[in-house]
Amino acid sequence: MNRYFIKLAYNGSRYHGWQIQENAHTVQAELNQKLTLLLGQEINVVGCGRTDTGVHAREFYAHFEIEGTLDQLSD
Repeated sequence: MNRYFIKLAYNGSRYHGWQIQENAHTVQAELNQKLTLLLGQEINVVGCGRTDTGVHAREFYAHFEIEGTLDQLSD
């Protein structure tokens, strides 16, 4: 497993916060879905904290793990 760290900024106006919640649109769920689609394997992003509904983030850090490396996935 390889761990990758990412730095994010987002407008939280259309989200119910960072953390995944049942029946709510969240930043973490959206990021998991898009990275899973892009990288072809199940991704679970872990954030450095949480934000509430409608809160923006100017500098938010997270990480995820994948089998292999990003270079290998692009081949």
